[in-house]
Amino acid sequence: MPLDPMPDWALARQQVVGERIRDCRRAAGLSQVQLGELVGRDHKTIHRYETAQTSPSLLDLILIAHAAGVSLAELVG
Repeated sequence: MPLDPMPDWALARQQVVGERIRDCRRAAGLSQVQLGELVGRDHKTIHRYETAQTSPSLLDLILIAHAAGVSLAELVG
């Protein structure tokens, strides 16, 4: 059961992960639409991950890392 409200440090960490998703996507030369197609998600979902509006699942993080050509550790640091 998730914490409500979420601790500030967790929200800040979620924002950092979103920024890394965006940075890795851009470094791979992918648009949000292209990344979404590669991982089976809508481009709006990719946008929500990058702006920390939604938390990606572990499987989504694995797929995003693979599509961007980075390790999972590099993606979530």
